[in-house]
Amino acid sequence: MEIATGKEVMKLVCPTQAISAVAIAPDGVRAVSASEDNTLKVWNLETGEALLILIGHNFWVNAVTITPDGKCAVSGASDQTLRIWELTTGAEVRTLVGYTDGIWSVTVTPDGQQAISASWDNTLKIWDLATGKELQTLYGHTHTIRAVAVTPDGKRIVSAAADYKVKVWNIETGKELMGFSGENSFYCCAVSEDGKQLLLVIV
Repeated sequence: MEIATGKEVMKLVCPTQAISAVAIAPDGVRAVSASEDNTLKVWNLETGEALLILIGHNFWVNAVTITPDGKCAVSGASDQTLRIWELTTGAEVRTLVGYTDGIWSVTVTPDGQQAISASWDNTLKIWDLATGKELQTLYGHTHTIRAVAVTPDGKRIVSAAADYKVKVWNIETGKELMGFSGENSFYCCAVSEDGKQLLLVIV
């Protein structure tokens, strides 16, 4: 959709199951969709063609993000794993394991070195993308964490959860810096480019 006019430019159709998440590559030409058919698809946004199907998860894929260099996608699924994919070939680079429940959201730091994931098990995990190593687990929420974001300076994590709380964390130490409470569950969150404002979706 064209933002200036609201005009639909193109429709990408996934005929099997519902699409649960989508991410656009920095080049603006490719996008990756995550689906409840356990796969991801890489799309050409200029032609509408599905370039690749990424197969590896064995349950619904709930989240996807793309690294800042546009070379890889990171997906999170109900099979309790994160997977890193090479976007040119569709090859699975590695599988990240350590959760005891499904993954709801994932994001990558601005330097492309770490991923942060959020889960139904009420925790956040920080991962080294180069090695697949789990660096930290962050505890504090008491219900499903539905969204996670990183500030543009790469220093803070923002998490939004079904426990009616939003928390801000120090990415280096894993310590909670502050928290906010709402009247309903939080579903999505996004940080402004200057890192000063937070947009939240409440359901």
